[in-house]
Amino acid sequence: MDYASQTRFSDPGDYAGLFDALPDDVTEIAAVVRNLLIHYRAGGIEFTGERLAEIDNRWVSAILATDQKRNGTALTELTAPREPFDRVVGCCRDYTLLFVSMLRHKGIPARSRVGFGSYFAEGFNHDHVVAEYWNGDRWVMIDAELDPAEPQYSFDVSDMPAGPFLSAAEVWRGVRAGELNGDLFGVDPNPDAPLKLHGGWFIRNYVHYQLAHLNGDELLLWDNWGAMSDTLDGAAVELTDRIAELMVASDNGDDAAAKEVNELYRTDPGLTFAGRSFVTSPAGGEFAWKDLG
Repeated sequence: MDYASQTRFSDPGDYAGLFDALPDDVTEIAAVVRNLLIHYRAGGIEFTGERLAEIDNRWVSAILATDQKRNGTALTELTAPREPFDRVVGCCRDYTLLFVSMLRHKGIPARSRVGFGSYFAEGFNHDHVVAEYWNGDRWVMIDAELDPAEPQYSFDVSDMPAGPFLSAAEVWRGVRAGELNGDLFGVDPNPDAPLKLHGGWFIRNYVHYQLAHLNGDELLLWDNWGAMSDTLDGAAVELTDRIAELMVASDNGDDAAAKEVNELYRTDPGLTFAGRSFVTSPAGGEFAWKDLG
């Protein structure tokens, strides 16, 4: 796909004009993203009700609409400082999608990358979404959620090396080969939680998220469709094996693998997002199917 063009998820819609005044420097654009969003679990503020439900903003246009409704009268410019409580509640996917949208507005190819980060907690790899942009020579990985001035990271979060973040495909292949412990990858390592949000089934679903995002369907991390499942029992693991293998090969420069896996996404009903999602939002409410159009 053309990563310099907006998708239906990244399109700012009626708010595109707000992007015209953005800075040109990529790290400064990431700072604007952090000015607009606050993480629902890591922002230091407990949000409930309608504010927590902001995490279900599926489209960049909806994120910007929420910001402008709250801050637009006095703070129309996106660079004008927002108080943390007044920022739009979101998660890593939203930081990345908004950042990607801003870069695409400037004609810079950018995409989201779904996987797991080892740099948030000792001994556990949290589910995470980061961005990549093409700098003219290579894809640069950047965690737009994090301030590069923060001292606790031993690497440059604006030009990340291999290792601190692993794609879902890399993790799945490592688990399948017996090289990685799947219970160390997910949202929560707690084995006594009502729903075990880690392990093989969780990683497998994230492989499917990774493929969808790479094909321009930058869905919420609680959208579910096709061959996704909350168990490995009866799951189409061989299909996941194949797409993980192809995505890793694609990342290593295999154009034929990239073409094949993207064609699989477009043609295999177990992979293709067709506009209908079973939504399991952390904001609560009834888990149910929803037509996204």
